[in-house]
Amino acid sequence: MILYLLRHGKADWLDWKGSDDDRPLNDEGVKEMRIVAAALNRLKMTPDFILSSPLPRALKTAEIVAKELDLPVAEQASLSPGFDRRKCDALLASQAGADVVMVGHEPDLSGIVRSLTGGRVKFSKAATAAIEISDDMPGARILWLFPAKTLIRLTGKG
Repeated sequence: MILYLLRHGKADWLDWKGSDDDRPLNDEGVKEMRIVAAALNRLKMTPDFILSSPLPRALKTAEIVAKELDLPVAEQASLSPGFDRRKCDALLASQAGADVVMVGHEPDLSGIVRSLTGGRVKFSKAATAAIEISDDMPGARILWLFPAKTLIRLTGKG
């Protein structure tokens, strides 16, 4: 199976007065995610569906990618901040080997990559990684990890 990990796009900070959990993507984040989604489509990323943190910035990120890739998206409370290896394993077990995108937050996603592969990474906003998980090999391996800037360059819009 392929596990795609996607960090949400840029969210409001400057004028935001509400709780951190309620911060939405800002206009720049929405625009960037549309371009990133187009790049993921160009890479022929073919997951079966998207699971997303219910926080607005993550859910909007998931919806933008889902629209571009023509995929269903479902909220998954366990992808909220605090997502860890135990929660990841439970989600993966419930997916019966399907290729899935999980949209979440930092530092959780970096922690998942480290726990699965031993690799140290840091997800910038809108960064995406592909992790191969197989019963035939111990651990997992990073197939690729692209920051948003690289994905945007793939579309010729950056």
